[in-house]
Amino acid sequence: MTDWVETTCPHCGGKAKRETDTMPQWAGSSWYFLRYCDPHNDKALASKEALDYWMPVDWYNGGMEHTTLHLLYSRFWHKFLYDIGVVPTCEPYAKRTSHGMILGENGEKMSKSRGNVVNPDDIVKEYGADTMRMYEMFIGDFEKAAPWSSNSIRGCRRFLDRIWDLQKNVMDGPIRPELEKAFHKTIRKVTEDIDNLKFNTAIAAMMALINDIGAAGGITKEEYRVLLLLLNPFAPHITEELWETMGYGGMVTDQKWPVYDEEKCREDEIEVAVQINGKVRDRITIPAGSEAADAIACAKAAQKVAELLEGKQIVKEIYVKGKLINIVAK
Repeated sequence: MTDWVETTCPHCGGKAKRETDTMPQWAGSSWYFLRYCDPHNDKALASKEALDYWMPVDWYNGGMEHTTLHLLYSRFWHKFLYDIGVVPTCEPYAKRTSHGMILGENGEKMSKSRGNVVNPDDIVKEYGADTMRMYEMFIGDFEKAAPWSSNSIRGCRRFLDRIWDLQKNVMDGPIRPELEKAFHKTIRKVTEDIDNLKFNTAIAAMMALINDIGAAGGITKEEYRVLLLLLNPFAPHITEELWETMGYGGMVTDQKWPVYDEEKCREDEIEVAVQINGKVRDRITIPAGSEAADAIACAKAAQKVAELLEGKQIVKEIYVKGKLINIVAK
């Protein structure tokens, strides 16, 4: 099988060996996940039973720089393996996402030559692992590139400090009525955002909740419990420490995720834009669930809108529920 490796040098005529390492590294990175199904198999890439059980991959996530090349190559290789009967599925994964790249503070790709590399060990040493973890999720949209910001990471540390300091003002009791809507809306927001990889807006929602809690004064034991549960995926170390300190029992990671009540998430009032001939002229607050006639009547009653419509003939009235009112006049 290896006789073909032995050859003669075309220059000196002496004995030589052919180069065998000619396969690009893309080849191995295009199917390595198949080997995870059966890593100790020395007879085949993976057994049929293992491939039938594990494939296709439910969710494959990779760097944005691999979105086109790796995505293309991995699908090509998998389809080839499928055609020759090695794998049981025609596609390698059911879902594919790409995460953005963290750039240097100057907005350029981090590299030693540019001198803009941020060492994670230094950040952890100065601010803690939870701050580092939270900032990486808060830095921006999951799929987009974002520049590093030293000011923003300090902001994440201040937020966690606020969470830590709340233990000094804990009082017995359930979630207070004036905070019930804020808590249920935050539970819904964080739950949905985690599922959709919108970690930055989930953290922003918890920051807003902390402001609501601060305005109410103190925090009840149940409010603190729910807050720690929501924060745990983002800052596991501090939340586990506080959970134990508060005597809730067990570990945060073993607890059931909070459940929200859809009815308690509904807004009593909403803000809608008012357009006249397609241009936004005002914004008004109306009761949530208002019907078209009531919403349009509220818009016409607004001082700014009434002045703009004075002396004009209304041709058409449009209400896009919960979003905008457009009045066509001439």
